[in-house]
Amino acid sequence: MLLTQVEFRASCFLFDMDGTLLNSHAPVIRAYTDWALRRGLDPEMVLRECQGRRVIDTVRALAPPGTDIEADTAALKQIELDDVEGIVEIPGARDLLASIPEDRWAVVTSAERPLALRRLEAAGLPVPKVLFSSDEIVRGKPAPDGFITASSALGAAPGQAIVFEDSAAGIASGLAAGSLVIAITSTLSAAQIDALGPRGYLHDLRGLHVSHDNGEMRLRVA
Repeated sequence: MLLTQVEFRASCFLFDMDGTLLNSHAPVIRAYTDWALRRGLDPEMVLRECQGRRVIDTVRALAPPGTDIEADTAALKQIELDDVEGIVEIPGARDLLASIPEDRWAVVTSAERPLALRRLEAAGLPVPKVLFSSDEIVRGKPAPDGFITASSALGAAPGQAIVFEDSAAGIASGLAAGSLVIAITSTLSAAQIDALGPRGYLHDLRGLHVSHDNGEMRLRVA
């Protein structure tokens, strides 16, 4: 369901990065298409399956037998780190983050910390005080570990958090954590998102604003 003219209360806000706060489709397409072709895989399938997952999880799941998993993972990570051409903010991301107190929001990403910092900088977005990357979480999405850890770091229970996500793995992660999940349609269609069960979806982050008074925060969706 497309969200409009609605308000939610929360103690903190947890954001995925790629596809949620920023658009990194161009370098991701370049990196994974090249890897897929070199490994004799269907690029469309690889690009579909890599969304919201750690590089090593994608390589382990899809690489043909005999592949050096560690070497391919390291090579893909370096390619992504070197390529930031075409990375931009999701419309409305900067304004939304500016409306949230800096100790009330976090990023939980399947990227490793160096890549997360590089992409946030490339998109012109602030680096949060709390950022959990794939190299800091034992189990990646769709496991709920990242969102549970991030909400705890902000002094809130996962059930008091609003999670913003764009991928199937990320939505499943947020729901498993017990959070209210709002999806962004940068990766999945509206029908696909509805089938996954989040609270609703948005096409981008424009029109969103957080107000806060005496510790209570309200997210308004215009």
